[in-house]
Amino acid sequence: MPHPLITQDHIDQFQRDGVVLIRGLFADQVELLRDGVEANMAEPGPYASNNEKKGQTGRFFDDYCNWTRIPQFEEAIKHSPVADIAADLMQSKRVQMFHDHVLVKEPGTSMATPWHQDGPYYFVEGQQTISFWSPLDPVTDASLRCVAGSHRWEKEVLPTRWVSEEGFFADEGQYMSVPDPDAEGMTVKEWEMQPGDAVAFNYRTLHGARANTSRSRRRAFSLRLVGDDARYIERPGPTSPPYPGHEMTPGQILREDWFPVLLQR
Repeated sequence: MPHPLITQDHIDQFQRDGVVLIRGLFADQVELLRDGVEANMAEPGPYASNNEKKGQTGRFFDDYCNWTRIPQFEEAIKHSPVADIAADLMQSKRVQMFHDHVLVKEPGTSMATPWHQDGPYYFVEGQQTISFWSPLDPVTDASLRCVAGSHRWEKEVLPTRWVSEEGFFADEGQYMSVPDPDAEGMTVKEWEMQPGDAVAFNYRTLHGARANTSRSRRRAFSLRLVGDDARYIERPGPTSPPYPGHEMTPGQILREDWFPVLLQR
């Protein structure tokens, strides 16, 4: 039986569309995660960015790979039902940590989160992958937007740098260019959300988020996990996160001392 927060319909939708909304996933950890975000912003990690782009207003802070140094993040991961629900949605017996990601758009931030797939930035391949995006403030227009079915596209979308818009790798025909889902009439899923709700989506699901034109902050905590079929893959260049010195080889399960197993059924 699935976890009580979800039904078989959630699992079917995740498998079919590559995205589903989970109400209340981190409902009991909202204050804990807010404290963690404040700690993260007060002491950013080496990958932190304010995504400063000419002509844009406001502050769009993001940072990742901080769960081992910010105890609030680790506690929220371990005491929420996220691993059980990830296993149910991915149809996986194993759930393994990959990384966390914080994204904060202050009031009046004009920069949108560009359309992208997470997978092409990572050194992970497999269908049993899952990202959770959970707002820590009520969101309407600044919610996450996902293109239904994009996780099954034949080609991955070329990863780009958010500020410069340059390709992350040299493309030799391996990737497709970033589409415009609104102009191309694609089915875009988005929801008004309360703090602790979460959008769950496959690493290959195309997604983005609008600017924050409201007078309120939009803080979000993201968590990336992998399942049974996830394996290390080499990309055409350095990945993000880079994880220097990992010493993994293509086809290998992610090393458990760096990427601990959260659940094994």
